[in-house]
Amino acid sequence: MHITIVPGYQGSPPEQWQSRWEADLPNVTRIAPSSWDEPELEDWMAALDRAAGARNGQTVLVAHSLGCLAAVEWLHRNPDGARGVFLVSPPDPVAASFPEVVGTFRNPRLQELPVPGLLIASQSDPYCALPAAQSIAAAWKVPVIDAGELAHINEKSGVGYWQQGRDLLTAFTAGLGEPAALG
Repeated sequence: MHITIVPGYQGSPPEQWQSRWEADLPNVTRIAPSSWDEPELEDWMAALDRAAGARNGQTVLVAHSLGCLAAVEWLHRNPDGARGVFLVSPPDPVAASFPEVVGTFRNPRLQELPVPGLLIASQSDPYCALPAAQSIAAAWKVPVIDAGELAHINEKSGVGYWQQGRDLLTAFTAGLGEPAALG
């Protein structure tokens, strides 16, 4: 199965788990918006069109942080655009920690997703308290997994390759009918 990586604000540096998974997994594409540092929602939608749109729905979106909000919006616009979506540490758009520079992402659709999804949240995420993540997951009608005290589940969290997340992704894709999808 194909994987489309949807990083968050400013992309994913080489030491971040998304970059490490991209280097390790077969059939991976990363979105490439031109607005990493001053994110514009429509630019990210176009980047998702380029990265995932050509897959005719045969991809799983693997999103982190702001990328979760982009992935969800893209799926609402393209309900058959992916087999599923794996959402890690979405930011709370009403929290004081939500960066001003990403204002075009401030009003995400909080309605049922058109594809299966899984949301992974941390008890200590500075951008989204666990109760807010649980509320977001409930609005999207996806299960939420409490990953423990992992901050924002990024390179600064010290998770490295983040094997726990990789195992969750493997289980998630198996549930989509692709048991050997991630090798």
